[in-house]
Amino acid sequence: MKFGKEFSSQMVPEWQEAYMDYNHLKSLLKEIQRFKLRTNPPSTAQGPQLKRKMTLYRAFSGLTQNYHNLKSPSSRGGDVEGRLDDELNKVNHFYKSKVEEVRKEADMLDKQMNALIAFRIKVDNPAYLQSADMNQLASDIATSAAAVTASTPSEARRATVRHMEAIQEVELSNRGMSEEGCSQETEIYGSNTSSTHTATAVDVIRENNNPNGGIKVKSRPAPLEVLNRVRINNTLETPRSTLKGILRASNGTQLNFRKKDLSKVEEQLKRAFVEFYQKLRLLKSYSFLNILAFSKIMKKYDKITGRNASKAYLKVVDDSYIGNSDEATRLMERVEATFIKHFSNSNRSKGINVLRPKAKADRHRVTFFTGLFAGCVIALIVAVVVIVRLGRLLEKQGSTQYMDNLFPLYSLFVFIVLHMLMFGGNIYFWRRYRVNYGFIFGFKQGTELGFREVFLLSTGLAVLALGTVISNLDMEMDPRTKSFGQYSELLPLGLVILLLAIMFCPWNIIYRSNRFFILQCLFHCICAPLYKVTLPDFFMADQLTSQVQAIRSLQYYICYYGWGNYKERHKCNQTRLYKTFLYIVAVIPYSWRCLQCLRRLYEEKDRMQGYNALKYFSTIVAVVMRTAYSMSQKRAWTGRRVMAVATSIISALVSTYWDLVFDWGLLQRHSKNPWLRDKLLVSQDVVYFAAMISNALLRFAWLQTVVPLEVPFLHKEALVAIFACLEIIRRGIWNFFRLENEHLNNVGKYRAFKSVPLPFSYDEDDDKDE
Repeated sequence: MKFGKEFSSQMVPEWQEAYMDYNHLKSLLKEIQRFKLRTNPPSTAQGPQLKRKMTLYRAFSGLTQNYHNLKSPSSRGGDVEGRLDDELNKVNHFYKSKVEEVRKEADMLDKQMNALIAFRIKVDNPAYLQSADMNQLASDIATSAAAVTASTPSEARRATVRHMEAIQEVELSNRGMSEEGCSQETEIYGSNTSSTHTATAVDVIRENNNPNGGIKVKSRPAPLEVLNRVRINNTLETPRSTLKGILRASNGTQLNFRKKDLSKVEEQLKRAFVEFYQKLRLLKSYSFLNILAFSKIMKKYDKITGRNASKAYLKVVDDSYIGNSDEATRLMERVEATFIKHFSNSNRSKGINVLRPKAKADRHRVTFFTGLFAGCVIALIVAVVVIVRLGRLLEKQGSTQYMDNLFPLYSLFVFIVLHMLMFGGNIYFWRRYRVNYGFIFGFKQGTELGFREVFLLSTGLAVLALGTVISNLDMEMDPRTKSFGQYSELLPLGLVILLLAIMFCPWNIIYRSNRFFILQCLFHCICAPLYKVTLPDFFMADQLTSQVQAIRSLQYYICYYGWGNYKERHKCNQTRLYKTFLYIVAVIPYSWRCLQCLRRLYEEKDRMQGYNALKYFSTIVAVVMRTAYSMSQKRAWTGRRVMAVATSIISALVSTYWDLVFDWGLLQRHSKNPWLRDKLLVSQDVVYFAAMISNALLRFAWLQTVVPLEVPFLHKEALVAIFACLEIIRRGIWNFFRLENEHLNNVGKYRAFKSVPLPFSYDEDDDKDE
């Protein structure tokens, strides 16, 4: 692979504008090469060596001082030196700004670690640390030593371990690290940090005036006073804390020295360290790639121009901030030491595996089984068609009853499989166009599913569903018992139970982290607006708005197997209670989404969220009116029908406009790409126009509920399923462009990392006093 492609593939997607523009510089050098070929210069011509002193700004300008034959022929070719200086200044400025950010974050994590150690001491040794006098500590140690000598060997070992752990925990709060490594440093930033830290409990130092180089223990006040200046952060992440915040009750920010609270604090800080370490890794990679790009481009420059300027200019690059700074490397080492000591029980391999998760390798067996299941799906579909056609099942008396009762049960799996296939396609194109969907959704690094895994799951489910269809493809009841086979009639319910069992399975099988991630998002949707709304939560709610028919199928499952006589395939959907729930079930996803918008309006004070809530409310009204009309017996232009059409048109127009303008960021009149947006990941503009047209047309698929549409060879339930599938396809198209727009917004703001809430907050007044 050429370096240009490798360079692009290794970029942090959200920082791509901040990297050295290698391709542009390469194109300028090609112009110089083309000019030399046209003028046919002597092959032995070489310019003078660099003598001018290089500086950070315009460091390359001296190259053109005595090389006039590059100036007049091609203005762009002659500007390569100045452009190279601009690129060096750009990457230096960006790298320096990011280093400043990690310095501040490191300082904050340093304070968090001081609070954690004090908190841990308070929890693990509450009686031992009642006194703040270190003389008492020394007395305790001396007394314990005497007791150890008078005890049995096993008791002595246990006592020694207990007290050594206590001493070690106190030593961990020491900020200074002796030259001999006697004390454990807990700060993660370098020694030149300007932050002020609390006094430590034990300071192990080497006495300069001690000829034997002995170690002296100096007593200082215990670091527990840091707990007087910190509080537990309340992020309103639970319904209980949200309600307390609304009622302005006690938010529970006071410190409670319990094992439960300690575990929660440690888990939060552990996530913060992991995310911070990933930021440092990407920052180090940014520095390495840019320096390598400068080296490559200078080699090309020397080769094309016949000069020997790379050595002098690369010296300038090495002496610049990005080439000379080792802040990221030093911070990485300190983070590793702190994380291994405090969060992995000094197990280096365990700690490094958490900090540096290995990328998942594509497994051939996943591809193999996906192909196998796909072939089985095709074979089973052909088998169903052959059985229906040869057996003339649609012509038998029980076919209508089968379509009325069993087709809604099996159509549920059609909706799920189609949605999974569309999402797998989304992942494929997100990866192809380098949309960082793992970061946008907030997956733990290395746990996000690829399109192959999604296709594997969808085809596997399709095989199970088609297998149950063939097993239950029976149109005639037993004339003796006047019923159908009990076990075959329970197959759809058994498959639903199996899916639910897999979904809630606590064991680490079948992509547990992803299953629990989906369940968490679903729970947040159900509890809206009691949870803080994140992108995965409202993205999940948007998916559910396109699965209204699937949710109605679940309602039908409860009705059919709970109150209906499934052995005789009796209808259960004609009761008043069932029809009432048709209204409720249809508006549930839109209600969740509306409540999420109201929660964001309350927190962010963004009026656009209020307009978005109104959009979903208009959809709720339209769905209610369409449901009311679909259940009415009159098909004339009554007031109910007029209201259904009017509200649906308004909702469809508003939703379409919102999709194109706000969700996709398109229809910008003054953009570089007319009626699209300035930045596009797909190079063909026609793709965006086709997507906008298809989205608008599919938004009006509801017309089939208010305009009589009869297809002679299709049953009414099959027609409903087809239009439900069209809505799922529209959602799949929407997904790609929605995440593309989100990704480009992150790129514009250089936002490449998650914001991890920290467990402690410091009193600002005390920090100012320091």
